[in-house]
Amino acid sequence: MYLTRFRLNAARPGARRLISSPQALHAAVMSSFPDLLPNATGQPRVLWRLDRNAAAELQLYVVSAGRPDLTHLVEQAGWPAAAASGTPGWQTYGYAPFLDRLDKGSAWNFRLTANPVHNVRVRDGQPVKRTAHVTAGHQISWLLDRQEAGGFRIQEKPVERRHTEHGDAHQIVVRDQRSLEFRKGGSNQPVTIKAVTYDGRLEVTDPDALRRLLTQGLGKAKAYGCGLMTLAPAQ
Repeated sequence: MYLTRFRLNAARPGARRLISSPQALHAAVMSSFPDLLPNATGQPRVLWRLDRNAAAELQLYVVSAGRPDLTHLVEQAGWPAAAASGTPGWQTYGYAPFLDRLDKGSAWNFRLTANPVHNVRVRDGQPVKRTAHVTAGHQISWLLDRQEAGGFRIQEKPVERRHTEHGDAHQIVVRDQRSLEFRKGGSNQPVTIKAVTYDGRLEVTDPDALRRLLTQGLGKAKAYGCGLMTLAPAQ
């Protein structure tokens, strides 16, 4: 497994086009793997996430079974001049050594962009409809409900750091919410995905389950930049 980081040059038109279209960015990511066939089933999962740390700092993260070649992204949305001088424009790291170090009870800071949804039935007799959670409280509850199966536990805040009596018990914040809208295939019907970015701190409860989550993703809309969790050492 590999973890790759690529910084987009937000001043370039090609980068702005990718940023505005999850379909275009998905296609660009998948083009980084020449051995993967378009629309073929049974292929290894490729996860990606676009982090917007500042207006001019856009980081693309990719987790994949194979090593990617992002040359086309450098040419389209990176810094080709820097690449020509010997800097490739992206960094790829072997992910397995890190995953193998995950121990039960260890604590990590995490970031996750996900598509928190639930199924609702508007009227009796009608089929259920997948609907996005829109409030931060429900979005956080969605993630808390997936802790046990995901092999982690989000750490709780000390009582003195809680701002409200209810709903502020955990070390987690919803940092970013955005609606991704596009047309899928040849359909004129727009598809809208609510993408939510979480930052927080977790404890590992089941290393094997957490490794599966980190490499296979969490929730829906994985093809469109949702589902990828990354970890960093807790201070």
